[in-house]
Amino acid sequence: MIEVKNIWKSFGELEVLKGVNLQVEKGEIVAIIGKSGAGKTTLLQIIGTLDRPTKGQVIIDGTDVFAMKDKELAAFRNQHIGFIFQFHQLLPEFTALENVCIPAMIAREKESEYSARATQLLTDLGLGDRLNHKPNALSGGEKQRVAAARALMMAPDIILADEPTGSLDTQNKQELSELLLKLRKEYGQTILLVTHDKELAGIADRIIEIKDGIIE
Repeated sequence: MIEVKNIWKSFGELEVLKGVNLQVEKGEIVAIIGKSGAGKTTLLQIIGTLDRPTKGQVIIDGTDVFAMKDKELAAFRNQHIGFIFQFHQLLPEFTALENVCIPAMIAREKESEYSARATQLLTDLGLGDRLNHKPNALSGGEKQRVAAARALMMAPDIILADEPTGSLDTQNKQELSELLLKLRKEYGQTILLVTHDKELAGIADRIIEIKDGIIE
């Protein structure tokens, strides 16, 4: 499903990733751990096509993603990759339902189609009574479930989660861990997690450690 081949990433004179190689199978949950500054988030952003490597390849389901031009790459990302971020990245002026609909809006789908799908996703995640609430009226756990629904909106092959429990309390951390396992079981996604949370990493099929830009 995902092949990372000899990825290097530099910011000026600073080498953050130094020849990273990684394979992730379809339906696998992989946790990426390491100290702050080790290169975890940079690697996740490159796999998610949010940033280009200095050199190397990322191949997703047979597609060499960085061989694409920017517009084509953005369309690929919207269709195939969903993101869950530490601080949710919800638009404060939009309702929960509207936030979940954003990827479909970008893809220029018909509102009648994507609105029903977003409503169903939020209902499935226990937020059927919170559709019209804006983020400031939602708890931290509810915001993260909205973010998860948004990540699922385009039925992506891959979910990338960057410190998804970092802003959650103990109960909501447990709920998110259970949610990620549920997503894999019900939707079949391949999931990559960047985390400092040992309990969250414990749900993964494999744990990968990055140290000084190299996979240990």
